[in-house]
Amino acid sequence: MKNHAVKDQSILDRARPLVGQDSREIQPYGRIAKLPIALAESVCKESVENLNQLLADTITLRDMYKKHHWQVAGPTFYQLHLLYDKHFKEQSDLVDSLAERVQMLGGVSIAMAHDVAETTLIPRLPRGRQEVPVQLSRLLHAHEVILFESRTMAKQAVEAGDDGTNDLLVSDVIRTNEMQVWFLSEHLVEEPLVRASGRVG
Repeated sequence: MKNHAVKDQSILDRARPLVGQDSREIQPYGRIAKLPIALAESVCKESVENLNQLLADTITLRDMYKKHHWQVAGPTFYQLHLLYDKHFKEQSDLVDSLAERVQMLGGVSIAMAHDVAETTLIPRLPRGRQEVPVQLSRLLHAHEVILFESRTMAKQAVEAGDDGTNDLLVSDVIRTNEMQVWFLSEHLVEEPLVRASGRVG
């Protein structure tokens, strides 16, 4: 009977989750664990540093979209509520692509909110609600920050022979952000809604 109890306890021990575990990091942030991708470690390191900066800024922009999605008010609520959420999802896809590219290059992607807040170049928003024109203006500024650094980083990647990073920046980051800038900017054009401003003929 005692043997059965010991065996039962042994089975339970194997089924019990091993919670509360801790250990040192397996790879420190800022260090490269080089993969066999035919790029020099120095090239990987430069691209990882650039991409992590861009990743922090893209995470910030993504979260700005969700904040404004929740807090938008006024006559254009419905349209902007949907548009902000669409842009949020597109920025989320970019976040994933940028983070995975960092990992492919042997780096460690920035991830946690406090690290992102310390790293981003985009000005911090207030906690409260803001008017639609202010929301749009702040989003457009954030896009411009990302586009400026993306173009610079894309050129650096070409010069270093990092075609994968260049392709991600040009084909995904720049094109997506340019399209979103267009959609936002048109909401700041002062056009009449009901009565035309001039007479015909």
